[in-house]
Amino acid sequence: MGAGSGLAHFLWDRGNFMTNREKIDWLAKGQLLSEEELAGLLRSKTEEDRLYAAGLARTLTDRYYGRKIYFRGLIEFTNYCKNNCYYCGIRAGNANVVRYRMKPEEIYACCDWGYRAGFRTFVLQGGEDPYFDDEKIVELVSTIRDRYPDCAITLSIGEKSKESYQRYFDAGANRYLLRHETACPEHYRKLHPPQLSLENRLRCLRDLKDIGYQTGCGMMVGSPYQTEENLAQDLLYIGEFRPEMVGIGPFIPHHDTCFRDCQAGTLEDTLFLLSLIRLIHPRVLLPATTALGTIVADGREQGILAGANVVMPNISPTDMRKNYLLYDNKIGTQDDAAESQRRLEESIAAIGYQVVSDRGDYCWEDKV
Repeated sequence: MGAGSGLAHFLWDRGNFMTNREKIDWLAKGQLLSEEELAGLLRSKTEEDRLYAAGLARTLTDRYYGRKIYFRGLIEFTNYCKNNCYYCGIRAGNANVVRYRMKPEEIYACCDWGYRAGFRTFVLQGGEDPYFDDEKIVELVSTIRDRYPDCAITLSIGEKSKESYQRYFDAGANRYLLRHETACPEHYRKLHPPQLSLENRLRCLRDLKDIGYQTGCGMMVGSPYQTEENLAQDLLYIGEFRPEMVGIGPFIPHHDTCFRDCQAGTLEDTLFLLSLIRLIHPRVLLPATTALGTIVADGREQGILAGANVVMPNISPTDMRKNYLLYDNKIGTQDDAAESQRRLEESIAAIGYQVVSDRGDYCWEDKV
């Protein structure tokens, strides 16, 4: 028996004898688990396991970031997209979407309101819209950078060339969110059309990190065809890639996609994975996503108690939000931004955390 097969046998044998709590403790100590061990943990977890992991995750979050929650002002500036991802409500093939593009002045007005409201990060998110070429994105970023030099600028606009990413970075962008969706090529092909590949998605993430962005990956929990092994592969990828941010949320079907009749991901699974990600990567910036608040009214607050420390309120114009629906029943599409912010701050304070007016950058310093 070779050395590699011997190690595999040892890991498999160890996994058979470790309890779930021992596996969680193992992760909390900064140790690795195998794909099989992680899949077994995900498959057999109990509510007691979930709560135990959440307690350890909160301890780590508090160690690196205190009891602070960072708000990011989300501006969904275009719902045009050239892609046809099978799960997405704004995919190119959905003829029922009312399409829009925000004018630069409208985007800057959102930033102005957000700055006065205390936001120090703006997230420009949109579909992969060819209208917004490099020149237009650079103009948007450089203008926001000039007007708000103390703010972070996050982009979430999909797959680009390394040269394009470099141009945005040079113009003043600090962060980039690009969910990897799944670390399994076969699963990726089941969620996307043939012209999109996991290989290119991961290339983009490597390029972003190489350039110097604070880089975010992530995935849907409970997406169609997803297995515990797929999620274990995601956790291993996150542990290896070490992104500065990870965005995960439950899969929620959209009625105009081929997955309309698929079951949604669960709150419990998403919370457990948030905690495991915190244990695997203690310093990561971890959002409690809008999708969590969509499936359960206090989902974002529960996400914070599971180890999250970022919330992204929508500060887009109200009349446009209802047309940026990646999934059904998205919350906040009709809410007044100021009132929504106030309610969120109050509900977060009620669980013992404080929203701060801060960029909320990644914690580079290791803390014992």
